[in-house]
Amino acid sequence: MTDFAEARRMMVEGQVRTCDVTDLRVLAAMRDVPRERFVPADRQAVAYLDRDIEVPRQTKPGTGKGPRCLLKPAVLAKLIQSAQVDESSRVLDVGCATGYSSAVLSRLASDVVALEEDRELAALANETLAALGCRNVTVVTGALARGAPAYAPFDVILLNGSTETVPEELIRQLKDGGRLACVLGHSPMGKATVYRSASGHATGQPVFDAAAPLLPGFAKPAESVF
Repeated sequence: MTDFAEARRMMVEGQVRTCDVTDLRVLAAMRDVPRERFVPADRQAVAYLDRDIEVPRQTKPGTGKGPRCLLKPAVLAKLIQSAQVDESSRVLDVGCATGYSSAVLSRLASDVVALEEDRELAALANETLAALGCRNVTVVTGALARGAPAYAPFDVILLNGSTETVPEELIRQLKDGGRLACVLGHSPMGKATVYRSASGHATGQPVFDAAAPLLPGFAKPAESVF
């Protein structure tokens, strides 16, 4: 039987801390949240490996929606650290899937809006987060690329996946001085980037190399051919 507590400790010490994550609050949150609770039962044994963990989606095949994943632990931790989430932050967690990232953020922020477009994944996230006592998380359903304007503005927006374009609609939901953290560019290599909003404008700063699955709704529009 897997010792999940020890696996979680090893994940933090061997994957997260060694990737320049130095924020003690982020490290503590990663040690605290049981990642195995957010993956299917047949994948719990690999919940703490250094990789993205795919979770099942209920969308019918052929819709072009693609897989949904929990980000690699080190990538998630570095994105959160780069976004400078603190105790007063209101956070939008875009593409929360089963809710793992939202659970981590709930240990760091004032409140979290967890956005997921797959209704069954959202229901699973809501159930698991409630069972773990994450009372400052609100799970909402809707198109990821549209964000959650009814709950805006946000201090921080986190994308749980990559985007091929600058997410302008989400950036407009930031407070002045707010940050949006994402992986810009598709696999095999993109750039983790933090956009900062100031006086209605946003500038992006690359912070580290990263790869992540493309989120639905964030693909670059196909070019017209004449």
